[in-house]
Amino acid sequence: MEPTVLGGKLASAAIGPLVRKLIVQDGPGAGLVDRPVRLSALVTFRGEKRTLGEKDVHRLAGRIVDRAVESPGEAPFPADERDAVADALARRLLTLGELEMDDVQAVRLGYRDLARRLSNGSTAFDGLSADARHFLDSATEWACLQILEFFTRRSSFVARTLVEQSRAHAELIAKVDELIVRTPRPDGRDTAFERRYLPYVADRHNHITIYGVDLRDSPDRWPLEVAYLSLEATAAGESPPHPATGEHPPAVTGRLRAEEALLADDRVLLRGDAGSGKTTLVQWLAVTAARDGDRVPYVLPLRTLIRTGALPAPDGFLKAVGCPLTPPEGWAERVLTAGRGLVLVDGLDEIPAADRHRTRDWLRSLLAAYPGNHWLLTSRPTAVRADWLAQEGFRELTLAPMRRSEVATFVHRWHEAARAPEFEAPLLDSLRTKRDLSRLTTNPLMCGLICALHRERRGYLPTGRKELYDAALTMLLARRDRERGMAVELGEEAQLELLQRLAYALVLSGRTEMDAGTAEGIVERCLPAVASAGGDAPAVLRELLLRSGLLRQPAQGVVDFVHRTFQDYLGARYAVEEGHLEVLLGHADDTQWEDVVRMAVAHARPRERAWLLRQLLARDTPRLTLLALACLEHAVALDAGVRAEVEERAAALIPPRTKEDARSLAGAGPLVLELLPGPDGLTDAESLGVVITASLLGEAEPEGALGVLRRFREHPDLDVRRQLVGTWGRFDAGEYAAEVLDHLGRDGLLLEIGSAGQRALMARMKPWHGLAFKGAHRVEDILATVSTREAVTLLVFWDNPDLTELGALLPFTSLNGLQVTRCSNVVGLDRLSALPLTHFGCSDIVDITGLRSLRSLTTLSVSQHLPGDDLTATLPVDAPLDFLFLGKNSTDSTGLRGLRHWTGLRTLSLGPLTTEPTAADWREVAELPGLTGLYVNGNILREFPHSLDHMPELPGVEELQVPVVTGAEDLSPLALRLPGLRTVTLTHQSGTSIPASGYRELFPNAELTVEER
Repeated sequence: MEPTVLGGKLASAAIGPLVRKLIVQDGPGAGLVDRPVRLSALVTFRGEKRTLGEKDVHRLAGRIVDRAVESPGEAPFPADERDAVADALARRLLTLGELEMDDVQAVRLGYRDLARRLSNGSTAFDGLSADARHFLDSATEWACLQILEFFTRRSSFVARTLVEQSRAHAELIAKVDELIVRTPRPDGRDTAFERRYLPYVADRHNHITIYGVDLRDSPDRWPLEVAYLSLEATAAGESPPHPATGEHPPAVTGRLRAEEALLADDRVLLRGDAGSGKTTLVQWLAVTAARDGDRVPYVLPLRTLIRTGALPAPDGFLKAVGCPLTPPEGWAERVLTAGRGLVLVDGLDEIPAADRHRTRDWLRSLLAAYPGNHWLLTSRPTAVRADWLAQEGFRELTLAPMRRSEVATFVHRWHEAARAPEFEAPLLDSLRTKRDLSRLTTNPLMCGLICALHRERRGYLPTGRKELYDAALTMLLARRDRERGMAVELGEEAQLELLQRLAYALVLSGRTEMDAGTAEGIVERCLPAVASAGGDAPAVLRELLLRSGLLRQPAQGVVDFVHRTFQDYLGARYAVEEGHLEVLLGHADDTQWEDVVRMAVAHARPRERAWLLRQLLARDTPRLTLLALACLEHAVALDAGVRAEVEERAAALIPPRTKEDARSLAGAGPLVLELLPGPDGLTDAESLGVVITASLLGEAEPEGALGVLRRFREHPDLDVRRQLVGTWGRFDAGEYAAEVLDHLGRDGLLLEIGSAGQRALMARMKPWHGLAFKGAHRVEDILATVSTREAVTLLVFWDNPDLTELGALLPFTSLNGLQVTRCSNVVGLDRLSALPLTHFGCSDIVDITGLRSLRSLTTLSVSQHLPGDDLTATLPVDAPLDFLFLGKNSTDSTGLRGLRHWTGLRTLSLGPLTTEPTAADWREVAELPGLTGLYVNGNILREFPHSLDHMPELPGVEELQVPVVTGAEDLSPLALRLPGLRTVTLTHQSGTSIPASGYRELFPNAELTVEER
């Protein structure tokens, strides 16, 4: 029956008056004396107020059923079930008196749940039809709805409801009071202070200087949210070892937005070059935290803190940085104890090295006392060693150089802020086409200067670094004041003389700021030599601070340069003018003096340049030799012999000719990237060395390294292309794929995919023939991103628990090579027989029983236990094997028994076996009629040297390879038993050296090669 029809038959007018007979009449008060009033006391057929008996309830149920059946319309159920339905309804209503709840609880329960209780508490009526059961359930719900309605009309119900609510409120108040006792209430003064402090921080750090925009009538500072450019930081991590060699591949690099650094880690040491935006990032984090209110920021410039002597405790943070607000006593300690602090310690490189040790002790004590807060420390890349704060759990990130897209964004914002849109497009064109100029735009500082110079010179730009700085100084020192209509009491040369003396004093002290009194003293000593300077030292210093655009006063009584770059440039200029080349040479080993030395060569006269460069060469260290080579860029006039000597000495380092040379060269630092040549004129070995060097420097300078690697993307040499593929993980995956990978010739290459992001990029790249997947990758996900499955001929899987049924690989219809290593859940080798497989390798898989079905194999590599006592029990006996590799544990049970079965075998490779080959094993080898190649792992020679005594003479073997040689192996037994050798190849691990001369006598008739793995 339709619900609407049934509802009409059970209308309130029909059921209400009948159900009311079940309920007792109203009583006075809340009924509290019944403790509590159970439903049994509220129905008229239970308890002391019984007026209806069980028979009466049955009669009432019958009347309800009769009225529903006799009402107009279709009957709700078959007529012969009327008595059964009435009996069932009566039994459900009688259950009302047995429920352990009162009227308030019943109303809170609701009529549907109350009906369900009545249904569950009564006897089941399985014999009823579906319509009868449906009517019974509906009638019960309608009856319960009327019952609850009558309960709510009783005078005692309202009173009892109020009592229940009062009790609940009392319990809630007690619990809240207990919670307040357990959780101390924050000091109201703290909250009030933070309402003042957070807006102060947001306003204090919400402005930055965009260099060059303040030249005309523009404001000196710009809102941070308008000028801030979100840069990227890089972090290195270790890749898993290679399954065959056990070696760790190069470290992989991840990128993240710099402002997100503290979202992933609560302790970060951020490194970045001068002008890279470290301080601006600190400001951004402080402003963001202050506005969000989730953390309380403390901006602590170390150069400001260090001048006060002892580094401050939390209660002294605000006073140390000149905050005018006075916090409640103990406020900072309460913030940090609660873990609500964001402590931004800026400029580790701007304090002397001697002060860095106590700075670390200060940090350690704060970290131990106040765990749970977020900490960011900024520094130049070489100020402290790599693990300086590793024990304290700091993650190290490096602020990446600006990408081309970020440079374009900066240029656009600069010209928008400067209201000079007509110069934007020409400058971007120059940056794209002039490599020397584009190399300078690696950070916001240099981008700002170039934008300003381009606008002020109406599109003309200098090309060299010195010329750029000269032009910038002229612009900042002279033209700025003239265009503002200000009287210039100090000419450009006078300002330079004063500024460079201040800069040199800072360079010598290893600091980036000095007391105003010290600065006044330097100015005072200089005034007699400056004819155009008028006034006393304080007045002149004040004039420099106000007008030079280079000097500033970050705090009361403190003077510094707007950027370290200008300090180094001017300090070098003064050192040369005063003839302090010996001082420069004495600090050449200090990385902080690197730019000072290079700029000194630019400022020096030809004879001085020659002397300084010869002295750098005389130190005879790779780094100083490369520093001398880098200085040639700034040496316009130089003795030809000195230039030739520098280039000759550097030529021994650049280009690197071996892998070991490449690693040593990379150790000299990012300076090397500027000196690495392109592929023209290089041998294949030299090209490989350059690519390895740039790859290793990709972590420190990803943009510069990518610029070098991009030049080799069309190189024909396979090793060079393999290196380019293997270094993908050090760079931004998408950019590297577009700039390098998509331009490589695919032949012989295997693309390694280690992350979901790299896997997703395959859909956007040209087809790859060989793919290697490291870690967990589902076959379904791989198929979804490889659109040209028919192009894939080789697949490699390492450490993949998601690889299970190998039949899932059947969509790769052209697959002829498969390697499965440490994929513990792999089954279904026999399913691969449907593919044109010719090459297969496995290591540490759970089920190898289907290997015999791979009858088309010509190359087979096995590095795991083989069951049975004969190789033919597991290996494919019908396969025309040409190459067979047997590795660790593979011969523990079988030995080499049955090997003679594969008569077409031409190359046998014995890996690091764990069972010594016997005389019978070697006889199996001797029975191979076509064997011409034998590979014997060095581990066999070291672990089982006497095994070779049982080897028979094998005159047909022409090629011998011995991998993993250490130099301790005796190869003479092999030389005696392999008289027909033509080539011998010995391979040693990276970082070791194996002289070839010791082995040439053993193999006089063979070509001997010693290679590094």
